[in-house]
Amino acid sequence: MVPSEDAAPLLDVDHILADPGVRIVVCCGAGGVGKTTTAAALALRAAERHRRRTVVLTIDPARRLAQSLGLTELDNTPRQVKGIDTDGGGELHAMMLDMKRTFDDVVLQHTDPAKAAEIFANPFYQAMSSTFAGTQEYMAMEKLGQLHARGEWDLIVVDTPPSRSALDFLDAPARLSRFLDGRMLRLLLAPARTGGRSMFSLVTASFGMFSKVVQKVLGAQLLTDLSGFVAALDSMFGGFRQRAEQTYRILQARETAFLLVAAPEPDAVREAAYFAGRLREERMPLAGLVLNRVHRPAVTTPDATESLAAAERLAELGGHDATVDVLRAHAALCEQSAREQQVATSFTEAFPAVPTVAVAAQPADVHDVDGLRTIGAAISRP
Repeated sequence: MVPSEDAAPLLDVDHILADPGVRIVVCCGAGGVGKTTTAAALALRAAERHRRRTVVLTIDPARRLAQSLGLTELDNTPRQVKGIDTDGGGELHAMMLDMKRTFDDVVLQHTDPAKAAEIFANPFYQAMSSTFAGTQEYMAMEKLGQLHARGEWDLIVVDTPPSRSALDFLDAPARLSRFLDGRMLRLLLAPARTGGRSMFSLVTASFGMFSKVVQKVLGAQLLTDLSGFVAALDSMFGGFRQRAEQTYRILQARETAFLLVAAPEPDAVREAAYFAGRLREERMPLAGLVLNRVHRPAVTTPDATESLAAAERLAELGGHDATVDVLRAHAALCEQSAREQQVATSFTEAFPAVPTVAVAAQPADVHDVDGLRTIGAAISRP
């Protein structure tokens, strides 16, 4: 069995999903390990089996979540998933982060219509709200904070991007604070805070020299757009920081459970270990590891060596081709299982207290709600 139950405590996912004190489950891990499917399966199980009003939010732009839930598309508004068992009172909704729309909503919420129109028309804002590095993580924090503050969900399941990007999600408050406290930003804000006259007329000589240098690098128009953007958002920056820090504290609280998702492959487990270390440093509640796509032989005897030896003997005798193929296939599966066990052990030895559950490899990809039910049952090990 991978991982060994002697090496790590068993992860009880149903206990997490049923706990009314847990309001947020964050699934994180490397790309291609089944993280999105895991998030959707957990959300579905929470709604159907534990009767919780659940929303699953994906920050991953690959849109696999919509397909697995039978939805034609997902957007920034939660959409109710049909075809699930709601007799117990649970519901399932799904959404995908639209960072530009979330940024627009924040602007509309915290400024008057005239100021919002000025911000929306600014070329720098148009670029930043769509493509600027870090904007997605800031807006993910905003959206999670909004969903949490609304109080209408019993459980929020978050499907993050591949783990290094998910670390950006965790780092968003600190990165935002560094940006807001940066020297260049303070210089750009200085003219706007001196009385609102011409952008550069009231600036000190040192800033005048600074602006000339920046103009040579960026161009006068881009600097003007940037300065206008910063001045227009000046009154909002404190709110950005405050809300991001509030969400960060929520992620550190007992109402949040982080689940690492990995496959029994060296790179994926290494990413999971890296993330586990960061969560420990940040004092964030790591609930456990879901090890996906584990291969297990139906029987453990004969082992790989015995199977290969028997196959060789039968091959020499002749007339037993089918049996020879079965023995060799069994030997290959035993060897693969042993390799996966060794890889999993590298994590459990480094984090022996982290509960772990192994999910057997499925015969086909999951594309519908029935498939998600199967995965949810496998993760929860009823």
